[in-house]
Amino acid sequence: MDYKKTLNLPETSFPMRGNLAQREPVWVKQLEDKQIYTAIESACKDRVKFTLHDGPPYANGDIHLGHAINKILKDIIIKSKLMLGYNAQYVPGWDCHGMPIEIQIEKKYGKNLETKELQQRARKYASQQVERQKSEFKRLGILGHWDNPYLTMNFKNEANELRVLAKILKNGYLYKGLKPVNWCFDCGSALSDAEVEYNDRLDTSIFVSFKFTEKDKLSRAFNLDKIQEDGGIVIWTTTPWTIPVNQFINVHPDLEYSLVRVKPSFIHGSLIIVAKDRINYFIEKTNIKEFEIIATTKGKYLLNLEFLHPLSETHNFYNRRSKLYLANYVTLDNGTGVVHSAPAHGVEDFAVFKENGFQDKDILNMVNSNGKYDKNLPVFGDKIIWDANKEILDLLEKNGSLVKSEDYSHSYMHCWRHKTPIILRATRQWFAGMDIKHNDITIRESALSNIDNITFYPTWGKERLKSMIANRPDWTLSRQRKWGVPIAFLVNKETDEIHPRTIEILEKIALRVEKGGIEEWQKIDISDLIDESEVELYRKNQDTLDVWFDSGSTHATVIGGLNNDIDGSHKNILSWPADLYLEGSDQHRGWFHSSLLVGCMLYGKSPYKSVLTHGFFVDQNGRKMSKSLGNIISPKEICNSLGAEILRLWVATTDYSAEMHISDEILDRVVESYRRMRNTVRFLLANLNDFDRAEQFIKFDNLLEIDKYFLCVTYQIQKEVICHYEKYDFHTAISKLQNFCSEELGAFYLDILKDRLYTTKPDSFARKSAQSALSEIAQSLIKMLAPILSFTAEEAWKSLLETKAIDFNTKMNNNITIFTDVYNNLGLDNNDYSLLVKKWDRIRLIRDLTQKKIEEIRNTGKLGSSLQAEVNIYVNLSDKKILDSLKEELKFVLIVSKVLVYKHDSNDVIINVNVSSNKKCERCWHYTEDVGCNDRYKDLCIRCVENILSSESTCM
Repeated sequence: MDYKKTLNLPETSFPMRGNLAQREPVWVKQLEDKQIYTAIESACKDRVKFTLHDGPPYANGDIHLGHAINKILKDIIIKSKLMLGYNAQYVPGWDCHGMPIEIQIEKKYGKNLETKELQQRARKYASQQVERQKSEFKRLGILGHWDNPYLTMNFKNEANELRVLAKILKNGYLYKGLKPVNWCFDCGSALSDAEVEYNDRLDTSIFVSFKFTEKDKLSRAFNLDKIQEDGGIVIWTTTPWTIPVNQFINVHPDLEYSLVRVKPSFIHGSLIIVAKDRINYFIEKTNIKEFEIIATTKGKYLLNLEFLHPLSETHNFYNRRSKLYLANYVTLDNGTGVVHSAPAHGVEDFAVFKENGFQDKDILNMVNSNGKYDKNLPVFGDKIIWDANKEILDLLEKNGSLVKSEDYSHSYMHCWRHKTPIILRATRQWFAGMDIKHNDITIRESALSNIDNITFYPTWGKERLKSMIANRPDWTLSRQRKWGVPIAFLVNKETDEIHPRTIEILEKIALRVEKGGIEEWQKIDISDLIDESEVELYRKNQDTLDVWFDSGSTHATVIGGLNNDIDGSHKNILSWPADLYLEGSDQHRGWFHSSLLVGCMLYGKSPYKSVLTHGFFVDQNGRKMSKSLGNIISPKEICNSLGAEILRLWVATTDYSAEMHISDEILDRVVESYRRMRNTVRFLLANLNDFDRAEQFIKFDNLLEIDKYFLCVTYQIQKEVICHYEKYDFHTAISKLQNFCSEELGAFYLDILKDRLYTTKPDSFARKSAQSALSEIAQSLIKMLAPILSFTAEEAWKSLLETKAIDFNTKMNNNITIFTDVYNNLGLDNNDYSLLVKKWDRIRLIRDLTQKKIEEIRNTGKLGSSLQAEVNIYVNLSDKKILDSLKEELKFVLIVSKVLVYKHDSNDVIINVNVSSNKKCERCWHYTEDVGCNDRYKDLCIRCVENILSSESTCM
């Protein structure tokens, strides 16, 4: 006889297979139609705010895996905070100005567009890219104000950025000056440090001799009688192109320098000067056969000595002397301990140049913005500097100045956009002075002080950011481009000074920009801003602001700054300072860095309380992903094949503080993990299909003891998972949830519960006790999974809402999305349940020992199911009392057909397993003596017969 219909079989609309790749796009559309964010805003409007300020990705191209990791981590945090009872709303942002977009426009329309047309086309292009990326982010299940994001190119944000600039100017941090800055020939513009990346490059390194010209002074410096022989002081450089613009030589005042006689001699003579501790290195590199140290002196005694320029015989322009100055930056790390100085192309060289009283007009600045020498530079004029290296070497050799040249592989500065080498080039730029004081504190001091009060995840981020702030130069704010927020100053044509009413003028311009965007700067007539009598004296500054200033000031332009002193575009949604900034670890020198500096320039305070950084993705072998290696995995590819849910789970299971490994094999493991958790959720839902919480719910105090115990277990897991969410420790949180599903639920509680759920009377107390517990457990588990497995949680929540197994108020208040609900205490009060937990922990230990013993017998082939086992357990008195308290329930806990407990004097637990000789009940599969006692149901046990008959009676 088929008894299937007599069982309380599980039933649910929640399918076993997720079919994520096919179903997720439908859910995304449904989520949009339901206006989830309106429901979330309404639910959390009176809660305490939690602000995660979005670091804006650049609006250009498809999103890559790094974008996906970043947005998913943010989404997990926002959703977990919502369920913890915060008003946590996510406002996505985009960085819209700058070189990459300008390059795209120039590629398509040429480089000769007027500024107005370029800006209009760039704005349109950026808008298209935003929509493209927005769609891809939504596909990942990211909840946010997608209809109201912030864009750095929004008119209001552009205007607010000018107001930020005005405040910083008022605080006295801005100045214009000549300094060597990072310069990209392809960009035709200065670059910030954050726009520079270091790649290996093969250059030519050279040892060059500057010939002695003052032997008498040199003799005195080394405390020698008259030096008779010729020679030179030897420098080492990897930038031969800077030799034509050499102006000085630098040595360290406290290092020792030796006068050395070498054989064979060089063209300049037999004497050289190098640092004493670099002699052996120099001798080895130049293949000198013999050498003799004649004398040694400190660098400070060489001050003001003059040496002949190494290209002196090439042209009269180079027939000049290079004076020696002292510089503390000189080290013994490489070269000769002597440095040739081209102040236009080195920050330290320029500093020494200034320290020795030289003016800007004295600098030899002969490299143009396009990478060519100035046409007036003799011999090399109009030549590209890289191409001139070979000719420079040839001429140095002809002059007798080249001591040695060789290929040299080193890490060198490159433009992050063009991947081409850049140089340091002295230009007049607008700077934020790191060491200018306002209210008795510098930007640098303020930033370093604020860092001590910021929480970093992981903690090493603090020292990294500190080091970068401590050692950075002044911030180059200006760019020589068109698609960016203008440094909208009126500059005196003769003095180059800005108008004395600049702060007032900037507000006038901001009001125009707020209505028409940065394009207004091109339209505004100077006469609209200042008196007619002054118009002819001033011109518009055409520089634009560094895009890192754009994004770095969004805490003011978007959030509104301290006390909302700026009318931020989203000030009513977000709060200042932000609770969290979250980006990749490269942003210590990027967005974290620029935002902190702007915050300190404006308010002397950090715009964020906490910083979280994540690592970068690599393949399973730790290699970066690239087309050449064929190991690129795109988020779109994962979404289309496995589903965004699997990508979200991979992000959560991976320790984001280190490199994040991904491959098809790794994703396969993630899929299996997802399947197990989904099946657990499905089991819970399926066994609540006939449960009416309003009529049948049993409160905690009245539940069966095992149900009480497992609610305690679930509540403890929930508290631990919440704690991990609060610490942003997602991989531990999901690990606990995976273990909870497979071990706590699957291998223990649900395994025990199946008999009670399936075989007892539908309305029996035992079954309703189980379902009451499952109702709480299901809600808790779905909520715990929701921040990570958002699609699945929403699907499961919908299935739960379709039943009567959920509280009416919960159903009505959260009928659109699970993310309007919060965690609860699962019906537990504040009582101490430690004794109950301790008791059941002991029962579980004995259960584990029993199962292990049964498995040993099964492996011999003598036993099939554990229900075929009859068990005798020998324990001490304490354990016997615990086991006896379960009475008939003990065999269900152990999942055996019969169990007897005996007391013995040892503390050891001894378990004997026997194979039952009784018949198997064809309904519950237990082996009992009473199978066949009922004439109507000859293959059932009495318990099953009674349950069937009771059900029939209820039906009638």
